Amino acid sequence: MARTKFPLLLVDNKNILSVINEGEFKFSPLTFVEAKSIIDMHDEDDVINLFSGRDLEKVVYNYLDVEDRNFEYMPINNMVVGQDAIIFKLYITPSETQPIITTESGAMAKKIENIYVTCQLVSRIK
Repeated sequence: MARTKFPLLLVDNKNILSVINEGEFKFSPLTFVEAKSIIDMHDEDDVINLFSGRDLEKVVYNYLDVEDRNFEYMPINNMVVGQDAIIFKLYITPSETQPIITTESGAMAKKIENIYVTCQLVSRIK
């Protein structure tokens, strides 16, 4: 199926400013279930992935249980009126505890950070 006029954008807090630098926007909090539903409503070629790293993409697929599809990576400078984006915001805090685990290869690893993810829907309205 061909891409629609307003493909859904998947962005993170590292690149959101590149898509919202002109216009007026409405921001709405999303639950993970709502984010999954919105992504699942779009065909593979109707979603553009702007994530700054593959780690967040793995979280989206694994934690949200979104089908692992091959969304196109494409730099976008501005959203157009009527276009939506889902923002995955990462919050990283120092770990209060530093448990040590042994990896599959036998190396020792220490927990140093906690990573939290929230979702928002942003729509360009003007």
